[in-house]
Amino acid sequence: MRTNVPGGLRVVGVRGDGMRVAEARLGHGEHPDVVLGAAGWLVEDPVFATVVDDGALEVGYRVRELDGIRPRAEAVRRDAGVGDDEVGEPYQRVAAYAVVTSGRGLLLTQFNAQTHVSGDWGLPGGGLDDGESPVEGVHREVWEETGQRIELGALLTVQSQHWVGRAPSGVLEDFHALRIVYAATCPEPTDIVIHDLGGTTSDARWVPYDRVGDYRLTSSWQRLAALHGLAGEPGS
Repeated sequence: MRTNVPGGLRVVGVRGDGMRVAEARLGHGEHPDVVLGAAGWLVEDPVFATVVDDGALEVGYRVRELDGIRPRAEAVRRDAGVGDDEVGEPYQRVAAYAVVTSGRGLLLTQFNAQTHVSGDWGLPGGGLDDGESPVEGVHREVWEETGQRIELGALLTVQSQHWVGRAPSGVLEDFHALRIVYAATCPEPTDIVIHDLGGTTSDARWVPYDRVGDYRLTSSWQRLAALHGLAGEPGS
């Protein structure tokens, strides 16, 4: 299996009193809610994502005892044109992103033709480098894609999605995306500078909060609760 986190992924359940009550490997295509649910715990909120001494990336969740039906894995989605008998190359990719706000608005980036969502907009961020922590990765990616220096806030959410589809290169992939999303502020916003000229970013902008709805976001970011209601932010 291809992965950008060779030390592997591990999910950790943490009770309200801070005690670790569960931990398990997160295999290819597995959802943290399902893995921790199988151990008898209901996931509430993510609380940390960090690389530990053995090289694994641990993603911790506040949990409580599960009382009811355990979460079930969803059927693996297949992109249009991918047959049921086609087998993709397994690829587990971890990426870190930030909801960056400032006095100039929300920071958004636009995808270019190297992706399947050319022209759509999303949050600054991207895949982790080998051995890089999510915090290190999101700072690097925001700088490369927009030229901004940020201050990280809370861990907002961790998205886990699994599908089979073709990469822009044409390779069929059995793709597992784990997206770690932080809140962030930019105390000194500047004009945009895209440093990673060979990357997947075609444009980046500070978008006034009351104009965010005018931008076509990718489906993953359309579902992000933190982007809803931004019209009430200062400066909108």
